[in-house]
This record gives sequence, C-alpha cells and structure tokens, in this order.
Amino acid sequence: MLWGVALCCAAACAPFVVPPSSDSAQPRFEAVTYVANDGARLPLRAWEPAARPTAVVLALHGFGDYANAFDVAGTQLAAAGIRTVAYDQRGFGASPQRGYWAGVDRMVDDAADAVQLLSKTYPGAPIYLLGESMGGAIAMVLAAERPSVPLAGVVLVAPAVWGRRSMTALERNALWLAAHTVPWFPLTGQGLNVQPSDNFAMLRKLSQDKLILHHFRADLVWGLANAMDRAVAAAAHIQLPSLFLYGLRDELVPLAPTRRALMMVPADKRRVAVYPSGFHMLLRDLGGKEVVDDLAAWVKAPSAPLPSGADRSGIERLLTTARR
Repeated sequence: MLWGVALCCAAACAPFVVPPSSDSAQPRFEAVTYVANDGARLPLRAWEPAARPTAVVLALHGFGDYANAFDVAGTQLAAAGIRTVAYDQRGFGASPQRGYWAGVDRMVDDAADAVQLLSKTYPGAPIYLLGESMGGAIAMVLAAERPSVPLAGVVLVAPAVWGRRSMTALERNALWLAAHTVPWFPLTGQGLNVQPSDNFAMLRKLSQDKLILHHFRADLVWGLANAMDRAVAAAAHIQLPSLFLYGLRDELVPLAPTRRALMMVPADKRRVAVYPSGFHMLLRDLGGKEVVDDLAAWVKAPSAPLPSGADRSGIERLLTTARR
C-alpha cells in the first residue's frame, strides 16, 4: 500500500537536476571567477607559488563544501612550488543554483574544461586533478571517461565511493522514496554521530561558515549517490597514475566500499597511502601537513616513495584492516 502511494506521488514529484543552459561561452579564468562553457560564473581561488610552478593542481571540493576547503593545502603546496586552483562546483558555495544538483556530466564537463585551460596557460607543467570526497568521485569519472584530457595524474582524498551497491536495501529505498516524493525535503547530518576530523577548531569555523551547506535537499543527496555509482563504475577504467589517500578513522566513506573500489583500479596505475590516525577530512586534520607533504612529493616524483611511508603496504593495510 505504501509503495503504491509512493509511486503515485512519484508521478508528480521527481529529483530536480538543473537543466542544461542554452547559452554558450568560451571557458576562461578571470581574476576570481571561472566562466564555464555555458556562461555560468563559478567563484575561483588560486594559491600561487613564488616562482613559475613546477606543477599545477586543479582541486575539486567535497559535498556541501566549496573552494575554501583547499586553503591550508593550497598554501602548503604553493610553498612547495605547486600552483593550486579550485572553484565552487555548481550547487555549492557561492555558485549558481546553490543547493541544487547540476548532474555528474555537467560537473565533469566543468572540470575537464578547467584542466584544458590550465594546460594552455602552463605549457610544459604537469596538470594534476585533486578530488576530495565528492570531488574525488567526479575526478574518477573524468579520469576514466575523458582520456583525451591532458592530465598527468589524479589524487583522490577519501573519494566518495559509497554507492548504492554498498547501501542496505532500506537505505536505497529510503533515498529513492525521499528523492521522488519530497525532493525538496531538507536533510542534515544531525543524529548520525559522525566525526569528520580531529581538528575541532576547523570544524567550529565550518559550522559558522555561511557558504557551507548545512541542509541538503533529498534530491541533492540522490545526486551524490549517482556520482558515487559512476565513480565505482569508473574505477576499473582509470588509466592515469593515481594516488589514493585514506584515513582509517574515516567515518563518512566506509572502509569496505573504499577497498572494493580501489581494488578495481589497475594495480600498475594506483598508489595507496593509508593514515591510521586520519579522518575523512585528511587534508585538514591535525596531521594534515604530513598528508599534503606526501601529495606534493608524489606530484613532483610519482614513482618515488612518499616521505611519510604511508604508501608502504598501503593496499595491504586496507585488505587486512577489520571490515566496517
């Protein structure tokens, strides 16, 4: 009976995805704006090294976050001679259609065009894609589905790979029902008792940051699940050098689906670094400097061991750690 009601409601309600714009524009970087190919203006930040960069990183933030997520990491990378660029992805931060899902393809298009722009601006400098959580899912899709994009490699920080395959039937059905009957319904993380980081001063600042999304439409969460499904499907097709960074205290993206996704990536393309004390927000944890140092070292010399040694037996650590 309840499913019959739900199906009737679904005829009137459906997840909202921001429709493609009919406008067109030449993608370009302005001082504080990334103008996408449909004319959308996405707030832009960049962290500049003192001299010409030895490498350039395009950074994609996580769900609910925005470009400021890379402030500490970007500053640290700049000191190592690496330029970092980040923009507010559609639906997040101060971007257009804040709080609404733009679709995986649209977000991948934005990232692909930004990489092309960076490769033209810095000819000869390797371009890397850094994705954190949801940004990691988008980066995985781009790496697998857009082989012509001029990337030297991808760095995935706790990538969002908790797709529907890893959800319980109850979780899958509840998400479908909410997204297709009350797509506007606001969801929060309250009551989940999840700790995203051990850096409580940083978390307090985020709780007061008006550009952080603290409530999510049900269909925005549904869109995130779509991105995670695409990322899992993309894993086996990644042919770029890939550095995966994961903290064993991550309570947002569980170990089991992370392990499954990483094992699908070709072994000769992946490097896995595991941090026993790391949480989901690895780059902003209290031990984040060590993680960013590893990231910088890999970007400069992808075949060399990481300074922290976190990549020693990284995949074995994931395989032998108790399931959760």
